[in-house]
Amino acid sequence: MYFVSITRLRIRAWRFLPLFMVQAIRTNMQAKRAAGNLSVSVLPDAKRTYWTRTVWTDEAAMRKYMVAGAHGKAMRSLMVWCDEASVVHWEQDGIEPPSWEEAYDRMIRSGRPSKVKHPSESHLKFEIARPTQIKAN
Repeated sequence: MYFVSITRLRIRAWRFLPLFMVQAIRTNMQAKRAAGNLSVSVLPDAKRTYWTRTVWTDEAAMRKYMVAGAHGKAMRSLMVWCDEASVVHWEQDGIEPPSWEEAYDRMIRSGRPSKVKHPSESHLKFEIARPTQIKAN
């Protein structure tokens, strides 16, 4: 079994975007080098929203990456920079990353909000917009 992690972040103001982008590059590079990482991808979306999709050999490998280095540092800042954040994890048989459609569906069905200091109304209601690059059914 392989471990899938999907995150969704919305940067609450344009002024945080440059700092976020620097951290995003660093965390992406860290993930690609992390032991146990099999796949990393990012989906930029409307309204300063970003989805991430990673596949790992196991949950322990993902958790080790999550708290270390650039990602560990970024997580502390994201609580201030973001007004919406959510995560969903699951295990799957195959090594191939799930489609963004499946990532969205799983987020809606099984995801949970992450802690942010300035939550939007949508965050409080756990309302997640379908990514603009995914066609509605």
